[in-house]
Amino acid sequence: MRFFRNEDAQGLVEFALVLPPVLVLLVFGLVELGSVLSVAMSMSSATREGARVASALVNGGGPLGCSAGQSPNAASVDPNVIAAVERVVVSTGSRITLADLSQIRIAKATASGAETAGLVNTWNYGLNAGPVVDGQQLDFVPASQPWQACSRDNGYPADSAVITITYTYRGRTPLRLLVPMFDQLTMTDHTVMAMNATR
Repeated sequence: MRFFRNEDAQGLVEFALVLPPVLVLLVFGLVELGSVLSVAMSMSSATREGARVASALVNGGGPLGCSAGQSPNAASVDPNVIAAVERVVVSTGSRITLADLSQIRIAKATASGAETAGLVNTWNYGLNAGPVVDGQQLDFVPASQPWQACSRDNGYPADSAVITITYTYRGRTPLRLLVPMFDQLTMTDHTVMAMNATR
């Protein structure tokens, strides 16, 4: 009977009862954090690739300007930027669900790297609804296009483009049921890059 009255092992028993749920929460938390970081890196790569293409294509080639005979390929600039972003997003190893990538924005950047009001081209998700680039139909359609490619200047000082994507991250573990932040999390990434300057 002395065994049943001894409370020396009570702490050990309580610890054994509490430890498994804590460990499960810790593991789920690490999985979610790793998933969020993976998505953030993919988003960063996508905006960087889009900005690189925007910088390289500038205004579509030819003499600067929007008059007849100028910037003859300007209409293909933004679709190529969107295609570059989309290629990274759907590439092998990316954990991004394309349908949750709600918007891609191409804007003229201010000196501080922000979007210039009134010069933001928005592309919204639409499965197989966008233009065809390199034989592949894009999953984004233009919603507004106030910053015409033919008006982009790669002279000195050159314009800068800012590519922004907005993504809705959805939790992948049961932790999302306990911590509302992991149920849905809006993530945004942007990259600013100067147009290839000609001197």
